[in-house]
Amino acid sequence: MTKLKIGAKAPGFKVKNQDGKEISLKDFKGKKVVLYFYPQANTPTCTIESCNLSDNYKLLQKAGYEVLGVSPDGEKKQANFKKKFKFPFDLLADTEHEIINAYDVWAEKTTFGKTYMGLKRTTFIIDEKGVIANIIEKVESKEHAKQILES
Repeated sequence: MTKLKIGAKAPGFKVKNQDGKEISLKDFKGKKVVLYFYPQANTPTCTIESCNLSDNYKLLQKAGYEVLGVSPDGEKKQANFKKKFKFPFDLLADTEHEIINAYDVWAEKTTFGKTYMGLKRTTFIIDEKGVIANIIEKVESKEHAKQILES
């Protein structure tokens, strides 16, 4: 569970996207932002989640949202993921965990009895003033856009 709370100021960031262009939260001032964290590009659940957001991108935009995906993958892997599935939004390459740590989504996880550190699939909805309006910690990959729109 993240330490950030609804109503708190969203942590600022500046990292490179899949094309090597610096993207900052300040670039979206006055807009609502869906900042979704996923563990790894091109893995089954991350692909389902990202494709769901892509398939519903026009609905999200109509509701006033900009979408940004974040994972610890590098620019090249993010670029390949975006190109392969034709995502209409930027994927941020957070290799140094700048955003991941600021949003407190790096945590101990357990899979098949093995414990390790990894990224918690979490989505933050940030309002036009840069305040966290909602946090979705139980992401339903196949229905993620619906979760966002109903939040």
